[in-house]
Amino acid sequence: METISGYVDHIIFQNGENGYTVMELAAEGEEIVCVGVCRGLEQGENITAQGEYTEHPVYGRQFKINSFQITAPKDSVSMERYLGSGAVKGVGAALAARIVKAFGDDTFRILEEEPERLAEIKGISLKKAQEIAVQIEEKKVLRDAMVYLQQYGVSNALAVKIYDAYGMDLYRILRENPYRLAEDISGVGFKLADELASRIGLHADSGYRIQSGVLYTLMRAVGEGHCYLPMEILLQRAESLLGVPAESIHPQLENLMMEKKLVIKGGAVFSAAYYYAELNCARMLYERNLPMAGDQSLPAQEDATKKRLEQLAGSLGMEVDRLQLDAAAQCVCNGLFLLTGGPGTGKTSTINLIIRYFEAEGLDIFLAAPTGRAAKRMTEATGYEARTIHRLLELNSALSDEASRKVRFERNEENPLEADVVIIDEMSMVDIQLFQALLKAIAPGTRLILVGDVNQLPSVGPGQVLRDLIDSGVFPMVKLQKIFRQSEESDIVVNAHRINRGEQIALDNKSRDFFMLERNDINVIYKHMIQLIREKLPNYVKVTPFDIQVLVPMRKGPLGCETLNGILQRYLNPPDETKKEHISGDTVYREGDKVMQIKNNYQLEWEVVSRYGIAVDKGMGVFNGDMGRILEIRENLSELVVEYDDRRRVTYPFSLLEELELSYAVTIHKAQGSEYPAVILPLLSGPRMLFHRNLLYTAVTRAKNCVTILGSSDTVRSMIGNVSENRRYTALAQRIREICLVGEGS
Repeated sequence: METISGYVDHIIFQNGENGYTVMELAAEGEEIVCVGVCRGLEQGENITAQGEYTEHPVYGRQFKINSFQITAPKDSVSMERYLGSGAVKGVGAALAARIVKAFGDDTFRILEEEPERLAEIKGISLKKAQEIAVQIEEKKVLRDAMVYLQQYGVSNALAVKIYDAYGMDLYRILRENPYRLAEDISGVGFKLADELASRIGLHADSGYRIQSGVLYTLMRAVGEGHCYLPMEILLQRAESLLGVPAESIHPQLENLMMEKKLVIKGGAVFSAAYYYAELNCARMLYERNLPMAGDQSLPAQEDATKKRLEQLAGSLGMEVDRLQLDAAAQCVCNGLFLLTGGPGTGKTSTINLIIRYFEAEGLDIFLAAPTGRAAKRMTEATGYEARTIHRLLELNSALSDEASRKVRFERNEENPLEADVVIIDEMSMVDIQLFQALLKAIAPGTRLILVGDVNQLPSVGPGQVLRDLIDSGVFPMVKLQKIFRQSEESDIVVNAHRINRGEQIALDNKSRDFFMLERNDINVIYKHMIQLIREKLPNYVKVTPFDIQVLVPMRKGPLGCETLNGILQRYLNPPDETKKEHISGDTVYREGDKVMQIKNNYQLEWEVVSRYGIAVDKGMGVFNGDMGRILEIRENLSELVVEYDDRRRVTYPFSLLEELELSYAVTIHKAQGSEYPAVILPLLSGPRMLFHRNLLYTAVTRAKNCVTILGSSDTVRSMIGNVSENRRYTALAQRIREICLVGEGS
C-alpha cells in the first residue's frame, strides 16, 4: 500500500449519499486522479491518503484511496489556498488573502482557538466571524471523528455511517457498547463490531458481546431460512462464534428476553421479530378461515355450486376433472383456500375457472405473485392483470425505515385491499415477512386463494409458508395430481413428476424436449454449453441466445455461476468498441449484459418508457432475483441503466453495483418463480447436502420447452435418490394449530 500527500485541487464527482469521490490531487508536483469514499472532503483541503495505483480501461491511471486523513495547512500559502477554495462559505479568494496576510502561519490556530479575532479584518463583522468559526468547528468535529475511528481500523465509508448515525455520541457508544453498531447501522455485522470492540479493549466475556453474538447467530440462521433455532443448536453455534462456554451464554439469553429481543418457547429460541411474525400470521389466518356469509357448505349447495362451475367450464371450452371442480367449489365456500400440485396438473385451468366464476358474480379480483416474472406468466395464463405482491401492497419506500430495516406498505390493516377475492400464485416463494404484510392487507370477508407447488424449493427468505400451511392440516386444500393430455406429451412434465416421486428417468435422448449430454471434462462442458446457447438451441426452440438460461446448484467452483458468468459473457456479449464498459470490483459490466438484482432495494426508482421515450408508469423498489439487460453505461454521470423483463428501467449509480451481478448463469434458488424457454443444467459433482431431489425438480420445472443436462448421468440419478434437503426450523404450523384450538374452545 502506498501513501501520497497533497491538496484537493478539483472535485470531479462526489456522491452526497455515500461520499464516493473522484478528484484531482495536487501531490509532489503532479495532478493525480484519486477515487474512493471521502465524505466531508472539500476542494482546497490537504490530505494524506493510503491506497494503490490502478489502471482504469477508460480513464487510465488512478489512485484508489483505502483511507485518508485531513491534515491542517502547514503554512500561509496552503492556508490561503484552502480558504480561497470555497471550503468555508462566505470566504472567497480576496478575503482569504486578507486573512492570511493578517495572521500569516498562525492563521489556522486563530481560526480554531480565537475566531473572534477575524473581526479585526476589514469586511468581516463579528457575526460573520462567528459563522466562519461554526463552519471550522463542524469540519474539525467530523475530521476528529474520522481520525478517532480510523485508529481502530474503521474504513472511511463506515466511519461516515457511524458519524451520521450517532454524531458526537459515537465516543460514548464505542466506549460502552460497540456492538450497538451491529444493530443500528446497515452493513455492520457482529464480526465487524467484534473486531472494533477487540481493538477498543472490550473483554471477550462481556455481556454486550455475548448478547450481540447470540442475536448475530439467530440472524445468520434467518439468512439460512430458519425462523428459530433449537436451544442446543443455538448454544453450539454461539459457543463456536464467541469462544465462551454455554454457562456464560445462558444468563444473557434471559437478559435478551427481558429486553424483548428474544422469545424462548418449548426449547426453540426465536428472534422476537420472527416469533411474532409467525404468531401474527397464525392469528390472521384463523380470522380469515371462516365460511363465507351465505355460502354454508351444505351438500345440496355444494352440488349446485359444482354444477354451475361445470356448466361454466363447458361454455368456456375448459377441460377440468372432478378434483378441479371440487377445488373451485371450495374457493366459493371458504374465506381461505390452498391449491397445490405439480406441473401440468391444471392449476392454471383451475385458477381461470375460479376467476370466471367470481367475475360472473360481479366480484373484484386481484391477482399477484412474488416476482415480476411470475406475475407476467400469471397475466399471460389468465388474461387478467397480475402484479407483484409488493406492487399489490403499494410499497412506499418514502415510508421505509432504513434504521429499523423494515419495509412499509400503503396497504395494511388500516388501509386494506379493496377486493373481494385475492389470488396469490407461486406461494412456495413467499417468506414469512412478506406473508405477514399480505395478510395485514386482507380484510376479513375477502376470499384469499393461495396457489403453489409445495415440492419446489422454499423461499429465499425465512420460513416455508406454503408447506407450513399444508402441514397444519387446518385449512381447506386440494392437491391436483392428474397430468393432463397436453402435458403428457412433454417429457419435462413427466420427468418432473417422476423425479418428485423418486423414480429414475430415461436419459437416452429419445425425447424431443429433455436431453442428457454425458460429459465428464469441465472444459468440454464449457465448449458444448457455448455451442448449445449460440448455435443449437436458438433454432431448435425458436428463441434468442439470451432467452436460454443456465441454472446451477452453486455459486463457487468451476461450474458455479461466478465462473460461468465470466466465460459466458466473453462469448455471448464480447467486448466491442460500440459497447461501453465499466469495471467494478472483479466484474466487467458491459452494455447488453444479462444482469440480476441480488438484494431487495426499496429505494431504487423505476419507470416504464414508451417507444417515444415518454414515462408511462413509475414506481419504487427492485427485488432480489429481478433479471434484465444493461441498456446504457454513462461514465460521465457514474451510472448505468438496466431494463428489466417487465420493461421497468432503473438507473444505478456505480456505488450500487454491488447489488447487481451478471446472470448468464444463476443459481437454481434464484430462478424460483421464473420460466425460461430453454434451460441448461451443468451437473457434474457437488456436496450431497446440496445436490438433492428438490433442487433437481425445481430446476427441471423452470423450463417451458427444453431441458438439456450437461454432465454426469450418475449425478442426476444420485440427486433423484437423495431426499436429504436441509430442514428449516419454522413454527407457523404449530402456531396455527394452537390458535385454532383456542378459537374452538372459546
